[in-house]
Amino acid sequence: MEELDQRLLVQPWAWLQIDETSLLAKACVTQQGYALLLWDLQQVWHEQVDTSVVSQRAKELNKRLTAPATAFLCRLDDLLRPLLKNPPDPSEATFSCNRVAEALVLRVKSELSGLPFYWNFHCTLASPALVSRHLIRPLMGMGLALQCQVRELTTLLHLKDLELRDYQESGATLSRDRLKTEPFEENSFLEQFMAEKLPGSCNTGDGRPFVTNLQSLYVAVTRQEVQEELKTRGPGAISSSPSLQGTDSQPLRLPTEPDCPQPSPLAPKEEPEKTAGPTQRPQLSKAKRKKLRGLFN
Repeated sequence: MEELDQRLLVQPWAWLQIDETSLLAKACVTQQGYALLLWDLQQVWHEQVDTSVVSQRAKELNKRLTAPATAFLCRLDDLLRPLLKNPPDPSEATFSCNRVAEALVLRVKSELSGLPFYWNFHCTLASPALVSRHLIRPLMGMGLALQCQVRELTTLLHLKDLELRDYQESGATLSRDRLKTEPFEENSFLEQFMAEKLPGSCNTGDGRPFVTNLQSLYVAVTRQEVQEELKTRGPGAISSSPSLQGTDSQPLRLPTEPDCPQPSPLAPKEEPEKTAGPTQRPQLSKAKRKKLRGLFN
């Protein structure tokens, strides 16, 4: 599941409002399983499962549906995708969450071709190592990157001041007095910023400013960390690893058919129909002489 962990790391955070709860969330779905992180700015909750858990939970929650685990993973990806957009897209699913014992349960209720579809994400408290990997280390990297950016901008401002001075000494004048600026003084600027701008600029609120303004930098920093991890494995690791593929602002999509079989309602077993040739695809089982509709049709 190492690849799934790397893919989750480079996903951006999304801000969610579910019932009365504000959450930051990120998710990744592959054919091997899914991983989900939820953060209420106090605690981080996590669930990562493979296909065996998906199959078992699907049987418990959707007794009228039968399909391989990859089909249910496809469906979960389709339900999570609009939820994790910024801003969220209208979704055909209903989400709710509540705490049960030491877990945070995110419940999903949807409908497929007239049949109900349910799923429960059982998230437990994330380990300190996981919190460090997805929050502390990236935030430290973002802070260092922003500090470097400030230094670069400060240098650029000093060079601009020298350029303007050269123009003035050559006899150039401003056509509009309101465009005149004073030479940049770094210490004065920092003192003024700390006194006037800092209180408002660092107000995290419910986490939405972090999601709205800083996700491109977060993704850039986490991608860099994954690149460094791949470099330690050897020259061919980066080119051969799919870990950085599909890491745009949305969760990863699964391949389309035939990799994602379609779930179908349970039906009485009948004798398989005769096929016209060896290459003909098998037909779904029938009930009352009517062909069943696949849930993704």
